[in-house]
Amino acid sequence: MGRVRVVGVGMVPFVTPSKSGSYDAMATAAVRKALTDAGLDLEQVQQAYAGFVYGDSTSGQRALYGVGMTGIPVVNVNNNCSTGSSALWLAAQAVGSGSVDCALAFGFEQMERGALAMKWSDRPSPFVDFMEVAQKRNGPSEAPFAAQLFGGAGAAYMEEHGTSPETFAMISVKARKHAGNNPYAVFRAPTTVEEVLASPRIFGPLTRLQCCPPTCGAAAAVIASEDFARRHGLKGDVAIAAQAMTTDQPDTFEDPKNLVGFSMAQRAADEVYEKAGVDPRDLRVVELHDCFTANELLSYEALRLTAPGTAEKFIRDGDNTYGGRVVTNPSGGLLSKGHPLGATGLAQCAELTWQLRGEAGARQVDDVRLALQHNIGLGGAAVVTLYQKVG
Repeated sequence: MGRVRVVGVGMVPFVTPSKSGSYDAMATAAVRKALTDAGLDLEQVQQAYAGFVYGDSTSGQRALYGVGMTGIPVVNVNNNCSTGSSALWLAAQAVGSGSVDCALAFGFEQMERGALAMKWSDRPSPFVDFMEVAQKRNGPSEAPFAAQLFGGAGAAYMEEHGTSPETFAMISVKARKHAGNNPYAVFRAPTTVEEVLASPRIFGPLTRLQCCPPTCGAAAAVIASEDFARRHGLKGDVAIAAQAMTTDQPDTFEDPKNLVGFSMAQRAADEVYEKAGVDPRDLRVVELHDCFTANELLSYEALRLTAPGTAEKFIRDGDNTYGGRVVTNPSGGLLSKGHPLGATGLAQCAELTWQLRGEAGARQVDDVRLALQHNIGLGGAAVVTLYQKVG
């Protein structure tokens, strides 16, 4: 995978559904930005992978045709909240295997207002088993299904480790502070622990300000081989050093935190660290999947950024932000940047590419040579990608 380069990235500002343009217009703009950043034309791209969750089939073609109709294969990808990273994984696989020299991954979402909900009532939901396990533990609830799963995992962690509600709220405060420096983020105004805790309770330790908002947006990345980048004089200094995708195993249903991807993420991260020969203590910046504050806290341990049971100390010591050990979600993360499902993983890719290039402006983390990305989709898929500055 070290021969695979991220040669161009682009995204549009994320917005709430009330302010959104159409999915195809957003995606077209993001793809054009990524191609311009790479210094390439669409005609030089050999395959494209389009990620979206809510939309009709072949929406990817509709979006890409706004840039050009070159006749290349376009694959539509849907892997819940890890959709964007799944598209990236496929593009990197195509380039890394030598099947193509240059591929495009792009993702978009035109979301509706309100919490995520099941779209089909006449067929089995992929979350039937997940909700059965969660409700056996937590009891029935009218809360949105994702909040029940992630809030239940947070509550279980609190029971085991005595974690305070304030600790979860501190993650939202940190997200807003980071997003204040991100012109692409939805929520840039600061907040306080008191305000977070006073917002309406959703489920378990989660209040409204600890849940990511429904968001619309698009992002894209151009992936190329090292040789292609060199031959075309492209920016080839950001490499995908290692990448892994994992899915559920039987242990998913044995622990509340595994219901929300803890064990999947841990296996993917361990595979990446082993492939790249990297210790997680070497990381200075991470974009991780903070759809809820509870998942950010759990992910610190799943990704081995801190030892089991020490996430509260990690947060309270400030080791998750500037001046600490590893800056998590300098973009503001899903909580504040927003979470347009199909675009999220590619927006994470863009942020980390800018960090490695030294182009992140006021968000820039010092001395970045390695950057880790973590994207979870329930039901399930976990994608972990390690980027490295080369050359």
